[in-house]
Amino acid sequence: MTSGLVTNSRVPTTAVLFVCMLMVAALPIVVVGECTCDSEEEDNNKSEALKYKLGAFFSILVAGAVGVYLPIVGKSVPALSPEKNTFFVVKAFAAGVILATGCVHILPDAFDKLTSPCLKGKVWEFPWSGFVLMVVAIFTLMLDKLATSYYSQSQLAKSSAGPVNVDEEKTGEHANHDVPVHTHPNHDVPVHTHPTHGHSHGSAMLFSGYGGPVSKELIRYRVIAQVLELGIVVHSVIIGLALGASESPSTIKPLVAALSFHQFFEGVGLGGCITQAKLKRRAVTIMALFFSLTTPVGIAIGIGITNGYKENSTVALIVEGMLNAAASGILIYMSLVDLLAADFEHPRMQANMKLQMVAYASLLFGVGCMSLLAKWA
Repeated sequence: MTSGLVTNSRVPTTAVLFVCMLMVAALPIVVVGECTCDSEEEDNNKSEALKYKLGAFFSILVAGAVGVYLPIVGKSVPALSPEKNTFFVVKAFAAGVILATGCVHILPDAFDKLTSPCLKGKVWEFPWSGFVLMVVAIFTLMLDKLATSYYSQSQLAKSSAGPVNVDEEKTGEHANHDVPVHTHPNHDVPVHTHPTHGHSHGSAMLFSGYGGPVSKELIRYRVIAQVLELGIVVHSVIIGLALGASESPSTIKPLVAALSFHQFFEGVGLGGCITQAKLKRRAVTIMALFFSLTTPVGIAIGIGITNGYKENSTVALIVEGMLNAAASGILIYMSLVDLLAADFEHPRMQANMKLQMVAYASLLFGVGCMSLLAKWA
């Protein structure tokens, strides 16, 4: 499998996907338990609920796939390429969606789970949701910076090993034009600027094992894409599992449309980050498919454990509450620091006040759309 934070590294992406799949497999086991409180669902109808669940399975699958592939396919459209102003506007909308997902959708649910009257004992009087969010946000910061530093140093060491003849990949940063790049031992790597792109790489042009240049900025985009997917996947498993285990048609019915839009908007946000990461086609396909399938697979697992799953059991409340708090920490950090702050500090954005205003409006629109969906999902 050709993927990872840099084009020649297989371990990071494989590890992330393995952790995600392990989580999907293990979660149903830990949330099955004896119910300590009465179920909130009163209109249980197993056969009718199954029809809505099957509809939700296919609807969410299609919506998620369309959302995540839209920016990926759209990059071939000149107006939507990452070098155009339109891309900044779309990405601001996507960042707003991700921010609202963490703040309005996931975090309140984490508070509900971890402050439930079904959890007995003094230990649950502590505000665990906020604490877990804070700790996970700090660890996300550490992972973000350490991973970027590690792979930057790794690629810089390879580039200093000797002259490199560059034959850039089609998925590289400059696929549409050839640029001669070479290294000079004992000298700084030359600055390589692009007036039409509105940015420069400075003196830190690194080299991948395939011979193409990998800038620090590109490495960072790859870290962002994978960490963001991890946060979204954690959340997606939980909502899929909860929907699949429900036997209340009145609960499931409004969720079908709401969660379909939810997955579509999240997919747009993740797809934009994957596009900027400029990974190999195989890696892009794997990441997009994994996002698209996570919630439907969660629904399928939920259907399979309907008889044993108790949403108000102590173990289910703790596991879902902690994972929701962790997911919200990842998404809030990524949206504010890696997406919004980075884009609004971009030279092109700073030099264009009109673009800034349009991007702010797009951000607020994304936040508003996702917040509105919280009424149903």
